[in-house]
Amino acid sequence: MEQTVQTSDTFMQGVRDCIPTLLGYISIGLAFGVVGMASHLTVFEVFLLSALVYAGSAQFIFCGLYVAGAPMSVIIITVFVVNLRHLLMSLTVAPYLTHYSPLRSVGFGTLLTDETFGVAVTKLAKEKRLGGNWMDGLNVTAYVVWVASCTAGAVVGAYIPSAEQFGLDFALVAMFAALLVLNLQATKKEKLMHYVTLCGIVALLLYGLLYILPSHLAVLASTLIGATIGVMRDT
Repeated sequence: MEQTVQTSDTFMQGVRDCIPTLLGYISIGLAFGVVGMASHLTVFEVFLLSALVYAGSAQFIFCGLYVAGAPMSVIIITVFVVNLRHLLMSLTVAPYLTHYSPLRSVGFGTLLTDETFGVAVTKLAKEKRLGGNWMDGLNVTAYVVWVASCTAGAVVGAYIPSAEQFGLDFALVAMFAALLVLNLQATKKEKLMHYVTLCGIVALLLYGLLYILPSHLAVLASTLIGATIGVMRDT
């Protein structure tokens, strides 16, 4: 029994457990690289954005706001708000990693993503524990593949005159639409109308705010109001 637990906590086991999520990293990463080039970024800038921000949705949003000419302050605030969910995910796994040094714990949280969090939570459900070496294997594998995929997409994107002709500019919307459908399929019927109503509220807010605010501020305001309403209705 001890040998099984020890094996499941190794770096290589973390790498193996990450493999099922890599197809998503590669496909979205390649799409972002192409979109990044279409947004007038350089290959090196795409690489830096992927390595330093390391968040697919935030990176796509950055490109959209950047092309729209949004002020840098708005871009920073929007990316910050979108990535706030990482704080909650880190707080969820932190109690199982308290015996590691603060510096290493920062590393665990910094490289935690939606996908690696999902894998970690699945492991917690089965074993009620997390190993540092396993977390490193999981996180480092995902990080390297993501940055490499985005950079490769940028290299390819340099030879594509227009990402729109392949529909790659729709990659972010498609990703969120797919996540929404998957979540709704797993939602109980009594909560389904709740989420549909919430989506309608956000859409109406955005539509109304577009008449009184610049588009980038309207998106940010409607998102914050919608998220606040969602939290209040769930509590």
